[in-house]
Amino acid sequence: MMVAGFYLMNTLIMIGVIDSFIENMLVTIGINIILATGLNLIIGFAGQFSLGHAGFMAIGAYATAIITQTASTTGGFYVSIFIGIVVAIIAALIVGIPTLRLRGDYLAIATMGASEIIRILINNMKMTGGAAGMFNIPQFADWPTVYIMVCVTTIVIVNFIHSRAGRAVKSVREDEIAAEAMGINVTKWKLAAFVLGASTAAIAGSLHASYLQTIAPNDFGIMESISILIIVVLGEVGSITGTFVAAVVLGVLDTVLQNFGALRMVTYAAALILIMIFKPTGLLGTWELSIKKIFSRSKRKERVES
Repeated sequence: MMVAGFYLMNTLIMIGVIDSFIENMLVTIGINIILATGLNLIIGFAGQFSLGHAGFMAIGAYATAIITQTASTTGGFYVSIFIGIVVAIIAALIVGIPTLRLRGDYLAIATMGASEIIRILINNMKMTGGAAGMFNIPQFADWPTVYIMVCVTTIVIVNFIHSRAGRAVKSVREDEIAAEAMGINVTKWKLAAFVLGASTAAIAGSLHASYLQTIAPNDFGIMESISILIIVVLGEVGSITGTFVAAVVLGVLDTVLQNFGALRMVTYAAALILIMIFKPTGLLGTWELSIKKIFSRSKRKERVES
């Protein structure tokens, strides 16, 4: 399915159906999908309310900006992604070990504070350009790169969720005391989900910096974390398919409303409020797209008919 989607998009671009404007929208949607699926892993499956995702995104973005301006090659770009992931993992461990002992609102405030610390550090460092940010970043990210990264991160996250580790993470979400009584290391698995989510945020940050070619510390403030959270909530917390649909819907809506000027954010907010009033369980609820389920249903239908 992923390969078919790649060739479909490539064909639509070749025949002119997808122009540069739509391509830009699709790249933005792809980056948001990577961010939102990582945050959904932390919130929806591990049950940890985090508002620090933008901080890890900033780490990946600045790692790519700094390294690719020095080593302006495709290899340098992929090295920068790797380094961004490593630094994000270290930062996630530093942040996660003390804060993941907290729950609910307290954890959200702690992770939000950690994200702001990362942003302020970047804002006051010479190598990051300070408050002015960084410009003329070499562009190595395009729609095929973003598409492949969306596929890779989704496969990793979905496989993690359906693995033994994923079941341990979900058991911690449901009841930490019961999980610990069954011999599950609660802190270990909460930290594992947090680190994996931070890694995907760093990848998205790298793609964001390389594609837009300009970044600044203010791009990674609390509102960016909230924007990602909105996608997760709108698609339904704990639904990867819903996250995809919500990212696409909000991406298209945001693009369509660009011509409305100051009314854009009012209209955007009103649309979100209406969706949450009439569809509080998210766009797809708990439903997940699964090729295995589709084939099993078709086989059951054939047996019934026969």
